[in-house]
Amino acid sequence: MDRVIRCIADSVVSPLGLTSAENYRNVKAGRSKLLRYETMGNVSTPFMLSRIDRAVIDALCRELGIPCKDYTFFEKMLLVSSLQAVRESGIEASSNRVLFVISTTKGNVSLLDASNDDFPEERVLLGKSAALVAEFFGNPNTPITVCNACISGLCAQIEAMRAIRSGRYDCAVVVGADEQSPFIISGFLSLKALTDTSCRPFDKERKGLNLGECAAAVVLQASDIAPTAGWTLECGAVRNDANHISGPSRTGEGSYLALEYTLKQCRKEELAFINVHGTATSFNDEMEAIAIYRAGLIDVPVTGLKGYYGHTMGAAGILESIISMYAVRDNTVLATRGYSVPGVTYPVNVSSENRLTNGNSFIKLLSGFAGCNAALLYRYRKS
Repeated sequence: MDRVIRCIADSVVSPLGLTSAENYRNVKAGRSKLLRYETMGNVSTPFMLSRIDRAVIDALCRELGIPCKDYTFFEKMLLVSSLQAVRESGIEASSNRVLFVISTTKGNVSLLDASNDDFPEERVLLGKSAALVAEFFGNPNTPITVCNACISGLCAQIEAMRAIRSGRYDCAVVVGADEQSPFIISGFLSLKALTDTSCRPFDKERKGLNLGECAAAVVLQASDIAPTAGWTLECGAVRNDANHISGPSRTGEGSYLALEYTLKQCRKEELAFINVHGTATSFNDEMEAIAIYRAGLIDVPVTGLKGYYGHTMGAAGILESIISMYAVRDNTVLATRGYSVPGVTYPVNVSSENRLTNGNSFIKLLSGFAGCNAALLYRYRKS
């Protein structure tokens, strides 16, 4: 029998809170920290962004014993989230049976700015940041760095699950983060993907996505027997349809295939909801609706979190998995903030307000540039 993979600890550090519990409470209350910015650096087109206060992160670093001057803002985000999760889990992070998996899309890209003179340019290499995180914990293993567009956070959890099931490791610390910068914002603006108003996933009036900053971590642990309580990762799939460098498949092919695989491990009736990517862009939301329809899931509640956080990129798959875990444990399907009038071809069951659920599982769904898609199934057992 495959080793059972349990999620034994988590941490979310975002503009909405410095712990997972605080973040969940604020999301359930309908709060968001998305603000309109008129400019940033050389970007002069207005946009919406949920941004972490740098002073708050520095204060948290001092509280946790992380030397601020030694790390970039991106690296500090990784460290505070992973350290909080590790302490909650009680694992010995320096063990050679523990693997660190880092999820990000751009990492220290801001160091390429000509005005940077605080850190060597080599720190822009993603593997260097990952190595610094493992080194902080005294971990002897070479960390895995996952950089696969928007699905990075799910890919990282799937990679960690496979590594543990291989028998080489007993635990994995999976942490994701991204810092928003003029480079990233101008890139999305060039694709005409951003809106200067709050995003509206799956809504008829949706005009584009918002961006956000966050760090999120989970600690996964092997169990040789089925647990009687708590969260388990049942299965995950990455399915690439290579549709286009930036546009999703019009038939939702890769997303549908990822959903199809995860559904082999559960019955539709078990699902509390599907937590979608839900970027509020025209093509993404339509593609996800088609995939959900093709998988026979249009009656299952659908919920998205971009209206609370914006698109947090490398953190999104981990952040949104954690908030979904808290929601299922609270018997709640969270409202999709910004959604009001259906705006996709198929009548998927998007939740416009918080509602009750008796489901004990959820599927986290993500899609990204170049036709990459991922799905992950979590299950909760009450004691």
